[in-house]
Amino acid sequence: MTMSLILAVCTVVLLAVGLPVGFTLAGATLIAVWLGSDYPLVVVLKEMFTGIDSFALLAVPFFILAAELMSGGSLTEVLLRFASQFVGHRRGGLGHANVLSLTLFSGISGSALADAAGPGAMLVRMMERAGYDRSYAAALTASTAIIGPIIPPSIIMIIYCMQDDRVTPLGLFMAGIVPGLLIAGAMMLTNQIICMRRNFKSDVPRPNLAEMLMNSVRAVPALMLPVIILGGMRSGMFTPTEASVVAVVYALLVGKLVYRTLQWRMLPVILSRTAILTAAVLFIVAASNAFAWVLTTENVPQAISQWIAHLGLGPIELLLIINLFLLLFGIFIEPLPGVMVLVPILAPVAHAAGVDPIHFAMIVIYNLTLGMITPPVGGLLFVTSAVTKVPLPALSRELKPFMLAHLGVLLLITLVPALSTWLPALSGLAVK
Repeated sequence: MTMSLILAVCTVVLLAVGLPVGFTLAGATLIAVWLGSDYPLVVVLKEMFTGIDSFALLAVPFFILAAELMSGGSLTEVLLRFASQFVGHRRGGLGHANVLSLTLFSGISGSALADAAGPGAMLVRMMERAGYDRSYAAALTASTAIIGPIIPPSIIMIIYCMQDDRVTPLGLFMAGIVPGLLIAGAMMLTNQIICMRRNFKSDVPRPNLAEMLMNSVRAVPALMLPVIILGGMRSGMFTPTEASVVAVVYALLVGKLVYRTLQWRMLPVILSRTAILTAAVLFIVAASNAFAWVLTTENVPQAISQWIAHLGLGPIELLLIINLFLLLFGIFIEPLPGVMVLVPILAPVAHAAGVDPIHFAMIVIYNLTLGMITPPVGGLLFVTSAVTKVPLPALSRELKPFMLAHLGVLLLITLVPALSTWLPALSGLAVK
């Protein structure tokens, strides 16, 4: 048996028995090298180390730490009050506030799991107290948390740029803004339709002008973080990695000096959570790199590229087929390893077909992120179920209309490249 065949069989088996994705990729790679080649097993460790031996990856722990610091500094409550004052009093208002709050928080966390586990859990409790079904509130939260990796800053975008040097982190950050807002709009529209059908009413009183002004002023420091990151990178003041450090310093100052809710005694817990999340992300990156090395050694990317090229498809037909493939692939593999394994294979094919690299990057990231809310591996489903105490079957049933909305947005982004490329081009970041 060749390494690639052993790799495929082992991956399927290990995923089927419930092994975490990172350990599945590392274990399958070890077995494939052991049984299917003459390479020493130490080559797997070498490739894993090579996968994380990158200066750009320093941004990952710092962006995670910035999000943890902002959460510890009462950011969730500040953004929730800010969002609720505009839509909370309307029919389905708390659902709209849920979407708006998570969208705003996405500009800080860069992680769907962080959005669902942090502000998402609190939003679900508030919606349940107001008369919403808990399973519906949890489904809305999971569906909206998808925006986390789409709106900048985004950890997965940084990983993507390591696999395709045609795009830059800042270019992808700018590209994610419009699709992220489209997703938020689709979630709010779906929420409105469902709330009208189920008669979910809002009992949140509309704040007066003075309260709205106070809530808005209080939210400004939190809302400035993504502006500082993007503005600093665009002006050339700092690189994406340096921007992550700036984000940490800013989050610490805002939480300690502005909101005054971040206490020094909270730092050990915050640093511990950051270390655990960083270790999980980087282990997946390392294992994915070793996994991809086996595929490259076996010439799998070249074979797939040649097969697709021989089909003679136009850009639209190619993207529709890739969409279908990515949606199916995302059911079984988390976004980070998906990007590490698939982008080196598919990006050159899309580029050869005339697809803009930034446009293609957004399609890949959105597709693989959707896998987080599809069983059996969807990590966002398990996190949301755990923090909201909603059983997975009930959560999955409520997700159906939101998944349809996501697929509609995905099709729109696929067919209209300007939705992804307009802002980068306007900022002078278009791919030449």
